[in-house]
Amino acid sequence: MKVIGLMSGTSGDGVDAALVEIGRRKSHVHVEMVAFHPLPYPRSLQQRILSASVSGTVAELCHLNALLGEWFANAALGVIRAAKLHPKDIDLIGSHGQTVHHLPHGIKDSGVGAIRSTLQIAEPAVIAERTGITTIANFRPRDIAAGGQGAPLTPGVHALLFRHPRHARLIVNLGGISNVTYLPRGSGVEGLIAFDTGPANMVLDGLMARSTNGRMVMDREGRSAGRGKVDGRLLAKLLAHPYLSQAPPKSTGREAFGAKMLDELTVMQQAQQLTIEDLLATCSRWTAEAVGTARRWIHGGIDEVIVGGGGVRNRAVMRHLAEVFTPVPVSTFESHGWDSKALEAVAFAVLAYQTAMEQCGNVPSVTGASHPSVLGCIIPSGPGWVAMLRSLHGRK
Repeated sequence: MKVIGLMSGTSGDGVDAALVEIGRRKSHVHVEMVAFHPLPYPRSLQQRILSASVSGTVAELCHLNALLGEWFANAALGVIRAAKLHPKDIDLIGSHGQTVHHLPHGIKDSGVGAIRSTLQIAEPAVIAERTGITTIANFRPRDIAAGGQGAPLTPGVHALLFRHPRHARLIVNLGGISNVTYLPRGSGVEGLIAFDTGPANMVLDGLMARSTNGRMVMDREGRSAGRGKVDGRLLAKLLAHPYLSQAPPKSTGREAFGAKMLDELTVMQQAQQLTIEDLLATCSRWTAEAVGTARRWIHGGIDEVIVGGGGVRNRAVMRHLAEVFTPVPVSTFESHGWDSKALEAVAFAVLAYQTAMEQCGNVPSVTGASHPSVLGCIIPSGPGWVAMLRSLHGRK
């Protein structure tokens, strides 16, 4: 099967589209990258998404849902062109959408208790209509309905792609939020532990944008952080953030590490008279130390740390990670044959494949769900979708 995965993370900087071929070899699923196509959002759209995540009106969210459907569809068509293929050559699209709010712990409502919720937009009906390809989306709500946190959903794919018979591995994704997957030696998902560890690019990008009035949206390659010094007093305060000591299963997002956190950091910076370089250096170290806290919930050794996501390009964060985990070697997804930025999009292609094959996509021990679930909602390409699914099942 040829499947496209579409992903936009909590940084809200654009859509990543990965086209992969997925098949079975004996009892194992084999995944191979065909093409990758990133489609950045214009700065104005990114700001609208981030604002809507905090205080968006119903009208704005309604409009953005349809608008981002067009962007996600264009990203899918772009990766098809990059692969020199035609939409009719593609079996499925798996779209994560754009998260605008995530409430994994729930809000108490009279008569029904705490209600967990999550909201990803980028209308899948628009994607299916523009591409003519059956689209599977809204993967997180089913896990939440089953009592889970709806995140993280990539650990099962990490196990598929990175599990090693002799090496225990910690897989780290440095997106807007950082998350880890611990893979003990062996195969399958037995013993797998995974959760969000906290701050990453969301904080660093936000600080850079604020300090430059939007002229720069990231600390490219960690250059500014590299010129600064880690402030021990501020780092100690940041490491006392309650999320870091919370036991898994746990997930987080912009609600904890977004605009409110940036406001607090700005106040701390002014109180301690830190330069922006010192603040970025301190928050880069905070990111690495937050990842390091994962070890308190891992019962077993770590033979190697493998890092992906946009944060691998931040040399300051990567240097701190190497120091935090020394003497354990730290490498990147690229050294294992995968594009760091593409892997989350690949994961949602795999999740779409699993849904089409009636396979469960969540790992309950990770999300806290009461049982494994087939994830997502299917938007058929047209009247022949039932026959298409039957043909896919014939290829199990």
